[in-house]
Amino acid sequence: MKIDDFDFDLPSSAIAQRPIVPRDAARLLEVGETVVDRMVRDLPRLLRPGDIMVFNDTRVIPVRLRGKRGEASVEATLHKEIAHGRWRAFVRPARRLKPGQRIRFAADFSAEVEAKDATGEVTLAFDRHGPSLMAALETHGTMPLPPYIKRTGLADDRDRIDYQTVFAARPGAVAAPTAGLHFTPELLAAVDGCGVKRATVTLHVGAGTFLPVRTENIEDHIMHPEWGEIGEAVASDINAARADGGRVVAVGTTSLRLLETAADRDGRVRPFTGDTLLFIKPGYRFRVVDMLLTNFHLPRSTLFMLVCAFSGMGRMKEAYRHAVAAGYRFYSYGDCCLLRRSASP
Repeated sequence: MKIDDFDFDLPSSAIAQRPIVPRDAARLLEVGETVVDRMVRDLPRLLRPGDIMVFNDTRVIPVRLRGKRGEASVEATLHKEIAHGRWRAFVRPARRLKPGQRIRFAADFSAEVEAKDATGEVTLAFDRHGPSLMAALETHGTMPLPPYIKRTGLADDRDRIDYQTVFAARPGAVAAPTAGLHFTPELLAAVDGCGVKRATVTLHVGAGTFLPVRTENIEDHIMHPEWGEIGEAVASDINAARADGGRVVAVGTTSLRLLETAADRDGRVRPFTGDTLLFIKPGYRFRVVDMLLTNFHLPRSTLFMLVCAFSGMGRMKEAYRHAVAAGYRFYSYGDCCLLRRSASP
């Protein structure tokens, strides 16, 4: 399939720059045989007792940094830890960076350019690692907002709260699992109150969230690896819910990709720890996920390809046309949709 197959018109005015307050006041488009306009607060009554919702508890690290290489200003966005204190990063400007140079982000916080590849990505070796590095990033870094969210300068203090789910627990992501941003303690309590079970997995969202597909044929696109984990007890809970007739409802494409990575041919979820490179596009046969709560995605993106695979390309293009016409807010801080899996791949 061609990348142009996944294009659609989207006015810039539809891109949300701030989230709705409170979070669960956002709109929700229910997508099945028809589309129905709802609110996020309606979610509990769209589910059934015995269903199981799977949340991603990754926590976004403030990995965007500004520093100096000598007198030159440098901006770095870390996107994957490759060893203790060593991170792959996008750096601007990268053209004059050379291995061996040092970038100072504060008087007592710096990193050496260890390597640089042909794409301009660099490997930074920091002067610390572990909890000490995490503390320095919390002090000197800002949230790595996607480029379509515009700020004067970098992300602000409000984004530190807005760009984090209320259930974030395990630091490691460089982008938020945005479907989870709609949940409040009150909405979670309402989900529990209607007999829906909850399970938690971890997928540290990585660079693939930011990167466009640059190949004409989508089969030639290579996903960046993202680290994830599903515990034995969580896998058991999901399998038990399915065996009892419950539906698996993935909260976000990150949860879905991890579940599908860990599922065997019969749809049983296995405990999993490691990287996933799973690229879901039309033709993929889903093994475990029955419903998907997700935000509205970029044209020509791997995430739009995923939802087209899940609910059908024609249905999703029509749903997106409806969403644009009805004034839904798109992307990370926008509204969301609840999708049912198409019967055919």
